Amino acid sequence: MIFQSNNCLCPPGIQTPDSLQTQTSLRISMEGHKCLSTLGLRGKKAAGEKGKGGKGAGRINGHHQENGMENMMLFEVVKLGRSAMQSVVDDWIESYKHDRDVALLDLINFFIQCSGCKGVVSGEMFRNMQNSEIIRRMTEEFDEDSGDYPLTIAGPQWKKFKSSFCEFISVLVRQCQYSIIYDEYMMDTVISLLTGLSDSQVRAFRHTSTLAAMKLMTALVNVALNLSINMDNTQRQYEAERNKILAKRANDRLELLLQKRKELQENQDEIENMMNAIFKGVFVHRYRDAIAEIRAICIEEIGVWMKLYSDAFLNDSYLKYVGWTMHDKQGEVRLKCLTALQGLYYNRELNARLELFTSRFKDRIVSMTLDKEYDVAVQAIKLLTLVLNTDEVLTPEDCESVYHLVYSAHRPVAIAAGEFLFKKLFSHREPEEEGAPKRRGRQSPTANLIKTTVFFFLESELHEHAAYLVDSLWDCGPELLKDWECMISLLLDDPLPGEEALTDRQETALIEIMLCTVRQAAECHPPVGRGTGKRVMTAKERKTQMDDKTRMTELFAVALPPLLAKYAMDSEKVTNLLQLPQYFDLEIYTTGRLEKHLESLLRQIREIVEKHTDTEVLEVCSKTYHSLCNEEFTIFNRVDIARSQLLDELVDKFNRLLEDFLQEGEEADEDDAYQVLSTLKRITAFHNAHDLSGWDLFTSNFKLLNTGIENGDMPEQIVIHSLQCTHYVILWNLAKSSEGSSRKDDTVTLRKQMRAFCMMCQRYLTNVNTAVKEQAFTILCDLLLIFSHQMVSGGREHLEPLVYSSEDSLQSELLSFILNHVFIDQDDDTNSTDGQQDDEAVKIEALHKRRNLLAAYCKLIIYCVVDMKTGADIFKQYMRYYNDYGDIIKETMSKTRQIDKIQCAKTLILSLQQLFNEMLSDLGHGFDRSASSFCGIKELARRFSLTFGLDQVKTRDAIAMLHKDGIEFAFKDPSTQGEGGPPLNLAFLDILSEFSSKLMKQDKRTVHMYLERFMTFQMALQREDCWLPLISYRNSLQAGGDDDTMSVMSGYSSRGSSIRSKKIKPPAVTAGTSAAKRKLPEGILSLTCLRYPQLNKISNIANLCAPCAFSSQVTWMLAQRQQEEARQQQERAMNYAKLRTNLRRGTGLMEEDEEPIVEDVMMSSEGRMDDLNEGMDFDTMDIDLPPSKNRRERSELKPDYFDPASIMDESVSSIGLLSPCV
Repeated sequence: MIFQSNNCLCPPGIQTPDSLQTQTSLRISMEGHKCLSTLGLRGKKAAGEKGKGGKGAGRINGHHQENGMENMMLFEVVKLGRSAMQSVVDDWIESYKHDRDVALLDLINFFIQCSGCKGVVSGEMFRNMQNSEIIRRMTEEFDEDSGDYPLTIAGPQWKKFKSSFCEFISVLVRQCQYSIIYDEYMMDTVISLLTGLSDSQVRAFRHTSTLAAMKLMTALVNVALNLSINMDNTQRQYEAERNKILAKRANDRLELLLQKRKELQENQDEIENMMNAIFKGVFVHRYRDAIAEIRAICIEEIGVWMKLYSDAFLNDSYLKYVGWTMHDKQGEVRLKCLTALQGLYYNRELNARLELFTSRFKDRIVSMTLDKEYDVAVQAIKLLTLVLNTDEVLTPEDCESVYHLVYSAHRPVAIAAGEFLFKKLFSHREPEEEGAPKRRGRQSPTANLIKTTVFFFLESELHEHAAYLVDSLWDCGPELLKDWECMISLLLDDPLPGEEALTDRQETALIEIMLCTVRQAAECHPPVGRGTGKRVMTAKERKTQMDDKTRMTELFAVALPPLLAKYAMDSEKVTNLLQLPQYFDLEIYTTGRLEKHLESLLRQIREIVEKHTDTEVLEVCSKTYHSLCNEEFTIFNRVDIARSQLLDELVDKFNRLLEDFLQEGEEADEDDAYQVLSTLKRITAFHNAHDLSGWDLFTSNFKLLNTGIENGDMPEQIVIHSLQCTHYVILWNLAKSSEGSSRKDDTVTLRKQMRAFCMMCQRYLTNVNTAVKEQAFTILCDLLLIFSHQMVSGGREHLEPLVYSSEDSLQSELLSFILNHVFIDQDDDTNSTDGQQDDEAVKIEALHKRRNLLAAYCKLIIYCVVDMKTGADIFKQYMRYYNDYGDIIKETMSKTRQIDKIQCAKTLILSLQQLFNEMLSDLGHGFDRSASSFCGIKELARRFSLTFGLDQVKTRDAIAMLHKDGIEFAFKDPSTQGEGGPPLNLAFLDILSEFSSKLMKQDKRTVHMYLERFMTFQMALQREDCWLPLISYRNSLQAGGDDDTMSVMSGYSSRGSSIRSKKIKPPAVTAGTSAAKRKLPEGILSLTCLRYPQLNKISNIANLCAPCAFSSQVTWMLAQRQQEEARQQQERAMNYAKLRTNLRRGTGLMEEDEEPIVEDVMMSSEGRMDDLNEGMDFDTMDIDLPPSKNRRERSELKPDYFDPASIMDESVSSIGLLSPCV
């Protein structure tokens, strides 16, 4: 057998591994039989012999020795990791000194076994075979049972093995650096072996040997560095001795120094030759290997070399490899490039040597900050942060591309960008004079930095993301962000002479940033969208949190009232300022004697409530009262009294104004309506967070709503807020009933109020105003869901009288509202008025509102509040409105399938039937089946089919019911042309055929027999175009009848079954066998739908016989002809289906709907070999031979060539830093 090496394309001037000077022959003169060595110990039996136990065996380093005890190979010792590596290496060195051939043979087998190969290099092989022949023999003996090998096997032991393996190589070179590595035997043999293995087609050999070679190279770099240091020291000693006066000069010492320098130089040359052999023989080829792990190893180690021995390796000849590999397609390799460069840029003394590299690859590093792999992006930003040490390397455009990443949703990226921003903008602080008093407030050193933060926030034009900016800077600049005293001073104090005051816009931004810092300090977790889940805080973090809350409360308890007084008329500023008390430590008001500041705060809040009508401001006032009204603190009574006084005044004013407003009727002016509306807004905002059931707001609001229905001229906003306020009344009363604190009479009253309010909302669904209808619809959906049959679960049976079931008329109105207000085109949205149709923000807001309406209705379907069949009108919109509502509709289908698979399938087929009827009404019965509308229905059916997944056992009953309903619909309306014409809905079978692939083999026969019940003998003989849907549907049911390609029987066996291809096939059906004699194989489950009483039409299918149809010879011949034509059409249909599947596999909106394919755990020998040789480098080819042949019978291996650009981006080809030669 000839082992064919790679046809590697090497750059000019680089020798192939076979021609390297270090490629020594492995022919070793060995007399007699020699057993394998074990760490310098004797007693290892030859291959094939069994060791016999004996008594009195000695031990060295804990390993069994001779005297018949079983010895451990070097691989076993390193794998166990029980002995100190220094001791293991020393034992091997002693063995090498005793018999270097035996020790080397042990070391060779160590590398072979570390690759996962069970073969052993014998003494005869070592003596008589070339290097390539030995590797070929080991390749033949490689175990095919698994694709794993020690470096890839999972588990703590094997993870430790990798580090032990690397440590062994490092210690081996370190211990041999003074003598053995210069004997021109040991290192030449090891390097030759590793070079040959790294060129192997087997991934395990290539991976293991590359790692060993790179670690060997790193160890040699350390040796070379030590030699260089010793040479410099010797040279200095020689110069010092030579510069002495002649009388004091020691000539003997000069000669010794000269001799020592000569020896060191020779050793240095020897080490350089070894490193050159490894670099050219291994690195140059493997840094572009097809396996990402191998490429990553090479790049990681070259970074170590350049950092350790920068004088020799930190030049463009080696940096170019890192630069090129930054374009690698695998994130793991790109990450290694960046971490390698970080080690170089961290040392400022090396920046001068990196100038050319930085100028050439800076743009690539900047672009990697947007890498799709977040880990790579983080390291790219950190590398650019180190590059900031180099003056004027990064342009303002480069910095701006990193600045905006502080708003990234991925927190590590944002934190890295925050460090970059902080170092770039805030690292240059004004030095404080020693002995000078510490400046505070706006005179503090951080004042300008805070202003800079505000300016940056405003210039970024992402004003709603202040919380993200604060979180990004939190780790690197906590002192800056927690300087609340300076922020307060910038807002309240007058500017210093010559200082420019903050503008109104800047003050607004500063208040928002200040609120975000307070929230971050109090809650100690990232903002929404950035958190990775709750994290348990350490004791130090909890102490810091409490200290920050105490300090912020002491500061803002005093400063907040004057801040509210200054900005009382500014809604945006007041909204942010009023959120501060939510993060206070309220106990400070008592312990710090700050009650007067609390009174001032309550007065300011009351004034703001009286002055503002903005809903957002009123809601934050309500939340602030709720935060302060905490019964655990002593300030509760004081705040509760202030709140009650405010609410008493508001309710009394509302009742008085409402009475006058209703009495005036049509004569009421706009001022009266505004007074009613503003008071109602305040009450509604407070009712959201506070229980106002003691004020009986239901009667007044219901009266107002009833008047609006009768007169029809009630202002829109009054109706909307009245509906909302009444909704809060119902919910607060329900909360009291759920807690069991209400009386029976209260439950009866709540039931009456709830039903009356639902009827009122139903009446408002027909209102002319769209906003009113949307409010009524949303409240109705919430009430129907809350008061559904599920409210009695969880031990709340006492709430059963409150359960409310919607009537059919209400369900119909709700569905009609959805169809008329949600499934509309963007331009038809009537909410976008005042000439803002083209405003993108308005369109997005309108779409968001429609999505909320659809989600509210879909929840009613999911929780069975409305009939599931109403979902058909929703599901049929799936294709048309996929971009807007596809995720909502898809999730609804998934949830309904979990509730009832059969009913969900009936709903899906009903939606297709509705679309089909709509198409018939538009195009008529003689439509062209290539029409876009019909093709759209077919595509929708295909998408529906994909949502069923690949587990046919789970969806068996649902798919059968779907086909049953589809067949009945197709034959429901007879032809208007008489018995000879096709049924009116026959084309629906073409749509139904999209679900045939989801049928199990035996179910296809059953459905086909059910189809024949509706067919006449004439129908079976028809071949006109109008009958093609029937023909194609029958073919889809007959396809796959003899073989089960979907592995449906896997549902009945465990996933670990090893019997994959042995499947029981039904007996072949002869041409003369009637349908009545076709029986399913024993053990196959019958359809669940066959056991349902209401499906008795299918239950008697097995008893159907048609002997009369084939009683005559002529009829029999026609049947034979029909079957032959059906078989041919079946083959064509299957070919077409395969073609369509291949075409659709690339793109499509719904390809993600298909569930993932779970492969069988059993693998063929060919599959195992594919896994073993998962990838290949560009210089070699995979071993991928047929499993039917033995490896020893294979005569040749055909090479497989790879394009180096296959792992690189296109931009690599344009890189021309230096020529690729070494």
